[in-house]
Amino acid sequence: MTAPASAISERMNVGVVLERRRLEDPWRDHVWHAVEVVPGIADTGEWRKLGESEGSVRWLAPAPPVEMHRKDTEGYQTNIISGSPRVYVVLRPDPTNTPGREMRPFLATVCPFEAGCYSQSGEETVDTVPMPDAIRAWVEDFVARHHVEAPFVKRQRDRADPDKVGFGRRGPGEGRRG
Repeated sequence: MTAPASAISERMNVGVVLERRRLEDPWRDHVWHAVEVVPGIADTGEWRKLGESEGSVRWLAPAPPVEMHRKDTEGYQTNIISGSPRVYVVLRPDPTNTPGREMRPFLATVCPFEAGCYSQSGEETVDTVPMPDAIRAWVEDFVARHHVEAPFVKRQRDRADPDKVGFGRRGPGEGRRG
């Protein structure tokens, strides 16, 4: 049995390179940022330390796969034609409170519209990183196969009928609360 056309989606496993940087700030001692997305990394749950320099540590962290859905191709296309395609990485506080790993990748997406929804909560951090060539080719192929331009349809207004009940002002005693 095949999936309905509306359910067409594809996934790509990715890992996220995270950097934990020390701050000279009286309110917080460090900050987390996504600095790169690496295609083809399976989510094993294991973090791998990539390097350490004075004041920062880089980790390769597993992330949920990047998913694309047939109905969201407008967002993917907008990202690709922007001239500087990005992968949006949503970081959330880690519920396990592992020391040195206070944040974790919650989502990696190629849709700027989806990422925008997460940037408003204040709980998550949304970082953008350059889109790797392998992901860009995959997104371009997906958009070429599934994108359908939605025709613009101007909504027609209903003609107002002034003789209709309820049009205009209320009569005496109508709509008042006692």
